[in-house]
Amino acid sequence: MDKRTDKRTDRKTDERTGKPPVFTPEEIARFRAELAARRTPGAHEPGRWSVSPLNRRPDVAGPLPASVRLRDATLRSVETLPGVVASAAAKEAFLRGLVAGGVAEVVTAGLGDRTDAALKGEVELVKGADDACRVICPLMRSTEDVDRAAAAGYDAVQVWVQAFGEAALLYQPQAYARAWRGEEWRTGDTPRDRAAVLARAARLVSYARERGLTVIVPLLMVSYATEESHEESVTVLTAAGAGEFTLFDGPGAMSPEAYAHLVRLTRALAPAVEVGLHPHNTFGLAVACAVAAVRAGAGTVELSVNGYCGGPGNADLAATALAFEALYGVRTGVRTERLTELARMGEKLTGYHTAWNHPVTGSHAFCWGGLDFITQETEIDPLLHNCVEPALVGNARRVPFTLDSGPYTLADKLAARGLALGRAQVDDVLDRARELMAREGRLPTDEELAALAEEVR
Repeated sequence: MDKRTDKRTDRKTDERTGKPPVFTPEEIARFRAELAARRTPGAHEPGRWSVSPLNRRPDVAGPLPASVRLRDATLRSVETLPGVVASAAAKEAFLRGLVAGGVAEVVTAGLGDRTDAALKGEVELVKGADDACRVICPLMRSTEDVDRAAAAGYDAVQVWVQAFGEAALLYQPQAYARAWRGEEWRTGDTPRDRAAVLARAARLVSYARERGLTVIVPLLMVSYATEESHEESVTVLTAAGAGEFTLFDGPGAMSPEAYAHLVRLTRALAPAVEVGLHPHNTFGLAVACAVAAVRAGAGTVELSVNGYCGGPGNADLAATALAFEALYGVRTGVRTERLTELARMGEKLTGYHTAWNHPVTGSHAFCWGGLDFITQETEIDPLLHNCVEPALVGNARRVPFTLDSGPYTLADKLAARGLALGRAQVDDVLDRARELMAREGRLPTDEELAALAEEVR
């Protein structure tokens, strides 16, 4: 037996956990030195994250800006979720949490049947919490809507523009309401072609600008836009005073590459106008679309907490923020430590719960099972299998006891409850736990493990 083996064998067990050491201090030092050699500053920030250095190389990831604005549209988006009827008080509580989370911009619910006092109160709530947070009112359909938004103190309004010509009539709410009552909803100025659709939108954009509002133009259904129709839209609406074009992909039919192409085209057509995007997650690529679009020159990503929206949902606030911050070093201004709390607030608001492994904020997003080599690696370096420190996003690392767990994981579980057993006792508890699992076809709880430990003490 060599001297290194003798040295390991002679070392005492850990007094707190009862675990015999696996590696010598010299080995651990060499492990950490090897890991350090594979990391670079920025891509590795101790206590925060450890990601591939390739992510930070412009020749690999392409050029990216120093920062990006994240615009949260949860309050508007939840209205499309079936069965969600949140009270005004619940929405206010959520809005406070949202602003406290550091989002740069908030899209509120539409005007609907809300009173002017309610609208003004909502704006004042945001500004009282963070005066720099921009408040945006969506779904402007008339000059009366614009007047109400201006009176309430909104910073900006959204004038939504469909991608079609006559087919845009499909999305006129008043057509359905009047047709149901047997009324004729068509008028002399009902738009019948693309030019008429754009002319109507341009008048509303110009009016909102006259009222001193910044005008954001969501160009809807952009997956149906041709390069020629897109050029027409951007040209007409830029002349009317649009301050931003937000590329909305309701069907989620745009690839990251297609989004990037459309962003570049928009910037070439209107270099003085901001470009944003609102991707949907049909193929699980909403965050990838956001990254590709920002790389191409977009400055704002519209998204929502937990990806809430109808259909496949939006880009998720937490996953998008962490992708920019950790993978690419792009600042978002989001207070990442509030993200998990905000996700739970979203669940409470809507009643829609995320999957256990939902990125970043899932209840078990930082759980890799109970294998001894998985649970013990965190003592050497906590950022190996978890490339993000859970506390950075207000989440927690979870260590379960499973069929694959060995004595080291069990010793840690017992030590967390103040139970330090000798090696023989841990082996006894391990045998009993495995018998329980085989007999009952389930995993033991932490309480049951502690009870088994008490039996052998």
